Formats: sequence, structure tokens, C-alpha cells
Amino acid sequence: MDHTVVEGTVVENRGALFEVDVEGRRIMCLLRGKLKRDKRTQAAPLAAGDRVKLALLEPGRGVIEQVLPRTSDLSRRAAGSVPLAQTLAANVDQAVIVFAAAEPRTNFYFLDRFVVMATASGLDQIVCINKCDLVAADALGEDYALYSRIGCRLIFASAHRGDGIAELRAALTDRRSVMCGPSGVGKSSLLNALAPGLSLRTTEIGYTTHKGRHTTTSRTLLPLPFGGWIADTPGLRQVGFHELGRDDIVAAFPDLHPYLGRCRYSSCAHQQEEGCAIRVAAEAGAVSARRVKSFLQMGGAR
Repeated sequence: MDHTVVEGTVVENRGALFEVDVEGRRIMCLLRGKLKRDKRTQAAPLAAGDRVKLALLEPGRGVIEQVLPRTSDLSRRAAGSVPLAQTLAANVDQAVIVFAAAEPRTNFYFLDRFVVMATASGLDQIVCINKCDLVAADALGEDYALYSRIGCRLIFASAHRGDGIAELRAALTDRRSVMCGPSGVGKSSLLNALAPGLSLRTTEIGYTTHKGRHTTTSRTLLPLPFGGWIADTPGLRQVGFHELGRDDIVAAFPDLHPYLGRCRYSSCAHQQEEGCAIRVAAEAGAVSARRVKSFLQMGGAR
């Protein structure tokens, strides 16, 4: 029996089922057996944002017959002892990396790992610092400003007070974005402030703490009422790299580029070696010593 074959976009992975958007209709699909995951490389067969061809079996039901080539994906190393890739979102063109100014306070080394992951994926980057209403304005200083200088768009926001929401909405309009970051930084609260109709769940601790805990448990592609889509992802406790080379790490540290290759010794590990151009630059304040440490921790010197 022949079935109509159409194209659509995966909006959510529900285990054995995939919810696919086909011109505004939501179709629940199984995956054809031949397409099931390659356990040697991928933690899951499909991700939010994947374009697929599916056969319509009955109203609201289908089978995914083909996965179309990706234009991009944001991936990390999946948790576990086997080195598998876990794709957070496919076919997106920018990453919105959300951290909090407080509760929890920004871990800049962790933020650097998100920037490396997005850079390696070829995505434009927005670094959005939420909960800015919880700190004094002078606390949003040099450590954050650095990300603007290395090519990220920097937005200071408060989902609670409304700061930065209009700027973030403009940056997302008519784009395919993925929102990522650690737990508890208020990603769902930001999305609710951007588009109240989404009504995403948060766990409110109260106005005295402003701790809106992110309760997203799956990677979901959401249509935005002002144009565009955004993949909402669960909070990540770690960002391990999958098949990332030294060049990928170096590309995310343009602030260090003027000093790379200028050390006295070509094998310089940028520690205590005599004639290390990067160490001298850090001691002189020309580059951030913290950024140098982050670069080395990720294997930039190897």
C-alpha cells in the first residue's frame, strides 16, 4: 500500500516516538528500522531540528523514512564510558548561551566550554546573562565584557524584571536558535518572558530568591510567535567534547591568537617556560590569565 511521503521537522524526541512538524501539523512518528541509531557514534538517532521525510500512515501518525543532511548541529560528548555524540539541536544557526549573574553565579570556565562547543559547530553566539536584577550593575564588569570582544553578542537580562527581553527577542526573530546553559539559570523563565504563550514550566522558589528552576527534561523545538524557532534544552551539568581537535579549541580563543606561535620554543606548554609569549601577555594584563588557564585546561596547548 502506497503512503504519501512529506517533509517535516523533528520538534521533539519522545523515546521511540518522534513528534514532527509538517506545515503546522504535528505528526507522531516511528523511525524506520534501517535508520535506528548507530550505537558506535550517536547517543540518539535524531535531534530537535532534524529535517526528515516521512510516510503518512493515518491522521496524525507516520513513519520516518529518511533523515536529510544537516546544515549544522550542536553536539557534546554524551555521559557514559562509551564516547558517543549527543546532538542538542540540529539545523540551527545560532546558540543562545544562558548563564546567571547570581543563583547560581557564573562559572566562567564552564561558559568557555559552551563557547568552544558552539564555535566548533559554526554557530553565531549570544551570551545572555540572566538574573541581573540580583546583582549591582558594577558586578557585570570585565569578565563579561570579554565575551563581546571575542565575537559573542552579549545581552544582560532579567526575566523577572524584563531587562534585555526586547533585545533578546530582536536577536531571535526569524532565526533558528538553540538555548543552552547549566541548570537553574532561568532559560524557561526567559522564554516565557519572550513569548508568554509558550507557558513553559518553572519551579518558583519565591520572589526573595528569584530562583526559577529550569524543568525542561527533553530537547524541544519551539515556534516563536514573532518569527523563527528555538530549541529549548535541559540544563547541562557538564560539557564534554566529542572528537574536538586543538584547532577547534584555538578558534574559540581569538583573544590569544596574537600570541600563539610567538613563544621561544615551538613545544611550549605555556606554563613556566622561558620566553612564553602567552604567559608574558597574561602577566602584563594584555590577556586574561583566567582565559589562558581555561584554554590550557581544554587542551589548547597540545
